[in-house]
Amino acid sequence: MDTTKPVKQLEIIKIALLIAVLVTLPLTISLFRTTGFNKEIFSSELFVDLDLKFWFFFLFSWATLQFNTNWIYRIPKRKSLVVWVLRLSGNIGILVSTILLLDFIYPYLVDKDVSNREEDFQVFIFIVVLIIIIFISRILRLQIIQRQSILENEHLKQQNLQNELSALKNQINPHFLFNSLNSLNSLIRDNKEATMFVKKLSFMYRYILQSGDRDLVPLKEELKFLDSYTYLIKTRYRNRFQIEIAIDETYLDRKIPPLALQLLAENAVKHNEISEIHPLKVKIYSQEDCIYVENKVRTRTTLAEGTGTGLLNLYKRYYMIRKQQIIIDKQSDIFRVKLPLNKMK
Repeated sequence: MDTTKPVKQLEIIKIALLIAVLVTLPLTISLFRTTGFNKEIFSSELFVDLDLKFWFFFLFSWATLQFNTNWIYRIPKRKSLVVWVLRLSGNIGILVSTILLLDFIYPYLVDKDVSNREEDFQVFIFIVVLIIIIFISRILRLQIIQRQSILENEHLKQQNLQNELSALKNQINPHFLFNSLNSLNSLIRDNKEATMFVKKLSFMYRYILQSGDRDLVPLKEELKFLDSYTYLIKTRYRNRFQIEIAIDETYLDRKIPPLALQLLAENAVKHNEISEIHPLKVKIYSQEDCIYVENKVRTRTTLAEGTGTGLLNLYKRYYMIRKQQIIIDKQSDIFRVKLPLNKMK
């Protein structure tokens, strides 16, 4: 989700104008009580004072809103402490600069000095306005996040509907397929390698059907499925494809989205050269409550056709299910994906 989307300028200007009007409202009322509705109002000292303070409060509100809703979010992601220090420094800088500039300009335009009492009260008003603006800025950012969340949910709903439609179009009766595989198995029972291939294929299809209505499966089940997939790949590539699994037994009951490991292994097969000179080796290992899948990068000269959405769909599944994120590390010679593990419930 993109939470750095800027707040619209028109919205910020409207809020800044409203704040300036509300803050200077007592001065406006006082001005009309003193001079009434006549031409003298525009030449009076009170009008110049009101006009100057109105525009200063407007500019102060606009700059503070811009800083807290847009500018601070353009900074590359840093530690929260650094962001808070920058945010605090920026707000104080805008506050002090505005007050000093007003104190400097005021005597020249109004032709009188500001009393200490009036200056203290003015500083107090600016601080109160700053606090209010910080709260308003937070509300504006939350609205942005909410809108993005609604748009993303709508997109996911549309995507799910499209997937369901595709599934209906391509639906094959499972019983027909399993019966066909059993028939094929009986025809080739004398060929042990072919028989094993059919059994592994049958297990894979059954696993895909059974896991279709589950968001998470135990890691040990996913590894068993991966073993069947690996067997099929090795049947094709023989010793040109290797998979090395080193996962601590304490992680076997942890949960993972179904077909996640198979998708990453398939991704490696699809995008890398597999030959006698350059065999493909996929490593899968556990570390600090995560599973890592990595392989050496040797890009194919002719890439296999694909939608390019496999990793993106896996990323979305992790975020939707547990608000977790997979980490994709693309280096010049190594491709690594980090998958967080969930505890059994």
